[in-house]
Amino acid sequence: MTAQNRSSFSAYLTHLRAHGKKGLAVLVDPEKASQNQWLDQLLDFSHSDQIGCFLVGGSLILENNVDETILKIKAKSPEIPVILFPGNVIQLSAHADGILFLTLISGRNPDLLIGQQVAAAPLLYDSKLEVLPTGYMLVGDGPASSASYISQTIPLPSSKPALAVATAMAGHLLGQQFFFLDAGSGAASPVNAQIIKAVANKINRPLIVGGGINTPQKAQSALEAGADLIVLGNSLEKNPGLLSEVLEMVSIFNLSLNVN
Repeated sequence: MTAQNRSSFSAYLTHLRAHGKKGLAVLVDPEKASQNQWLDQLLDFSHSDQIGCFLVGGSLILENNVDETILKIKAKSPEIPVILFPGNVIQLSAHADGILFLTLISGRNPDLLIGQQVAAAPLLYDSKLEVLPTGYMLVGDGPASSASYISQTIPLPSSKPALAVATAMAGHLLGQQFFFLDAGSGAASPVNAQIIKAVANKINRPLIVGGGINTPQKAQSALEAGADLIVLGNSLEKNPGLLSEVLEMVSIFNLSLNVN
């Protein structure tokens, strides 16, 4: 299932999950994209038939340049879906193809459990964006990430897979259709493979995993543990060539599954 024949991004994620295949998403922080030329280099380098989507968003955006970033991506890679990964309600854009409608189920900040969602709902309800209800879970034991600091929440501990599973189960029972395990932007370590495996085995829903994936080996570990879609972000700013390496690994991984 390539970018050219996707009916929707949710259908693409569901296809990955149902057939055991794996995908890769590229996370673009508009704030960082406007400060240097790395996004231009990445778009020139990108493999349009292999990238699952571009995620656009960040924990803190001081300039409202989300529209500009999306239009730049679409100008060079029009066949790749652009999905919003918003840090708050101001990061919405009608130029995107869809939005991860996030609920931070790992935290207890009411603004991110329902407040921001209520504020965004009237804008999204009649929009043309594909809305993907997503249970968002911060995981990790290292220094506070931007996401945990801005959200004022404590990540789920890496040593407590049962707690992560219970959190995901609650999100599932509340109607979340997709799940995102995130170590946070620029995390020193990715999400623990035991956490990924425990959640993937219990919750039969598409699972996205990101944060701290800065080598092909870490990407492969996340996929083998049960991630359906892995996310590269910060690591590509430092090493754009990592994209090609991980895409090759994902392609080999999918070929080894021998599935259609």
